[in-house]
Amino acid sequence: MRILIASDLYWPVINGVSTFARTLAKGLADRGHEVLVIAPSQNGKKHKETDGNYTIARTSTVVFPFYQNYRISLYPYSEVKKIIKDFKPDVMHTQSFLMIGQAVVKYGQKYGIPVVSTNHAMPENLMDNLKMLAPISRPIKYVLNKYIVRFNLQTDYFTMPTQSAINMFDLSHNKYNVPIEAVSNGIDLSMFTVGKADPEVLKKLNVPSDKPLITFLGRVDAEKHVSVLVRAFAKVVQKKDARLLIVGSGTDVDNLMMLSNHLGIQDKVIFTGRITDEEKVEIYKAGTVFCMPSPAELQSIVMLEAMASGQPVVAIDAGPLKELCQDGRNGFLCKPDDDAEIAEALLKIISDPTLHDKMSRESIAIAATHDLNKTLERFEQIYTSLVNVRKP
Repeated sequence: MRILIASDLYWPVINGVSTFARTLAKGLADRGHEVLVIAPSQNGKKHKETDGNYTIARTSTVVFPFYQNYRISLYPYSEVKKIIKDFKPDVMHTQSFLMIGQAVVKYGQKYGIPVVSTNHAMPENLMDNLKMLAPISRPIKYVLNKYIVRFNLQTDYFTMPTQSAINMFDLSHNKYNVPIEAVSNGIDLSMFTVGKADPEVLKKLNVPSDKPLITFLGRVDAEKHVSVLVRAFAKVVQKKDARLLIVGSGTDVDNLMMLSNHLGIQDKVIFTGRITDEEKVEIYKAGTVFCMPSPAELQSIVMLEAMASGQPVVAIDAGPLKELCQDGRNGFLCKPDDDAEIAEALLKIISDPTLHDKMSRESIAIAATHDLNKTLERFEQIYTSLVNVRKP
């Protein structure tokens, strides 16, 4: 099958959308499909490149200065049209509702090519990074919610990573009866296992192996509320000698460093910046408990990876996170931005080896239900069903 994947956010940009889109492209190509990805150029100019076993067609871009200096394609319609006509895909799968996604939907309808859409976005992801719009954030969030739904209901099949994510959007106006389904992002379970971390990697990243380690991996931006975790950790170390490991880069790193200094815990908080995939696997093994303080997640791939590596989890009781962090089973759910409750939950896990080991086993069991192979198989089934319907 010739499969075109479109994403306005893509590797080497690091976030959930780009991670899933790249994993999907590689996985489908591994299964024998011919895969082409349309994504924004990182140098501004359109070009093609290969990423292992598939091709990326990069569209021309400009810097979007209002949101983390991402590069975006402002009007890629003619480029997208040519890419589609040259590649002649059997099916197209868009990961975003921005300009490249809009162009793919337009030409899918024009040329009779079935389009699958997956929504990874919540309005909060954008609004927390645009502080100047805070006074009017509520109406903007309302409009964005409506737009996200309207865009995805123009396609032939609409998916989100979790059922809880679907329930967060008002889908009552699905007048075209577009199928809507929860399909997990999935992870490659063969990559993440329980075991002893490589001491050389820990030494390189200045990570101790003899103390409880609370971990966070991901974009270090305001929307992730990592400052709440830092404040919670300051309460934890009053009772237990531990370390907080913050892995990733983003616009909030400097603020978090200043906060750590202000709280007097700068010698117990480790900032690694971006790390390699190989280093990430070792960090997951080293972690005692993983914490996701963000209240705006549709599914947390990094939390799934930590669970598959045997980490109990502490997360926010908001939206889909409760599907992964099952309160009292493999971790604890806490109220959003409640650093005292988060600290209490973290202390329970790192202070009780029996509880930790029990929750570790449950995390592994839950993560096992999100095997990437199942995700790839389900999307293959969706693509095939749509292609068969469109055949004359």
